[in-house]
Amino acid sequence: MNIPSSRARALAILASACVAFTLSAMAETASAPTPKLGSTVFEWAKLAVKPTATGERRDIVDAPTATMKNFECHVTTLNPGEAPHEAHRHPDEELIIVKEGVLEVRINDRTQQAGPGSMLFFASNDLHGLRNAGTTRATYYVLRVLTSDTPKASGQ
Repeated sequence: MNIPSSRARALAILASACVAFTLSAMAETASAPTPKLGSTVFEWAKLAVKPTATGERRDIVDAPTATMKNFECHVTTLNPGEAPHEAHRHPDEELIIVKEGVLEVRINDRTQQAGPGSMLFFASNDLHGLRNAGTTRATYYVLRVLTSDTPKASGQ
């Protein structure tokens, strides 16, 4: 039977202590799960306005709910002629409600305009993009939903 030397035992004990300390520290610093969103009111006047290169943004919520893995909502305001980003696709579904202004909306190979009160739905992985096609600012609400049925993004 090979009995480790006292130095080897001391190193083994030290290594075990380091592992235990690291695991304990990781457990303490691990973020608590995000609480599920309950019924609430988000007041327009209380939403923080963040200037962007193309206009401004108001973040409303980004949290799980009782039935969704995540629900994210924000409001974007675009200056005339601006787009928030290039056309893109993602696995989650997205609903947009136009508050004011006129948007040029691209969904896959089709482009059309949407004015106040219009609703846009971008299905999972459809190519989509938009820009302010008017002469005044355009403001719209963005609602993004992740559920257990949402496909994983490419490369995951």
